Amino acid sequence: MQAVMRNGVAGLLALMVAFIGSVAFAAKPEVYQKKSVAVSGYDTVAYFTAGEPVKGSKEFAYSWNDAEWRFSSQENLDKFKADPAAYAPQYGGYCAYAAAKGKTAPTDPEAWHIHEGKLYLNYSKGIQKKWFKDKPGYIKSADANWPGILS
Repeated sequence: MQAVMRNGVAGLLALMVAFIGSVAFAAKPEVYQKKSVAVSGYDTVAYFTAGEPVKGSKEFAYSWNDAEWRFSSQENLDKFKADPAAYAPQYGGYCAYAAAKGKTAPTDPEAWHIHEGKLYLNYSKGIQKKWFKDKPGYIKSADANWPGILS
């Protein structure tokens, strides 16, 4: 009886560790430019405020989620620091279309779109045209695939 209880407790502990690990992972998604410059050095806040891609500067750099994020102004840096998840691209900066297909691909900072307050990047403007054909469907698929496609 004690052996059964020990195995049951061990199994329960293993499940708890796995669950906590998955929750922690979901709270801090991978950034594909990890240990490098995120979004090729573009200011992610500028997509929201200027409505266009703007190159960031080393002067306004910030380390978040194991990547260096660059901004075009102190104001944009401060906005990002206050809520990084609000300005970071979806799917760790990987291509949204690729994520929908269960894959990862790098992105072109010029191939971007904000949908329902979230920044999405694509591999290229050509791929983005495909993504636009069923944006809600691709987002739903990518959300279901993310972050599992990283393993």
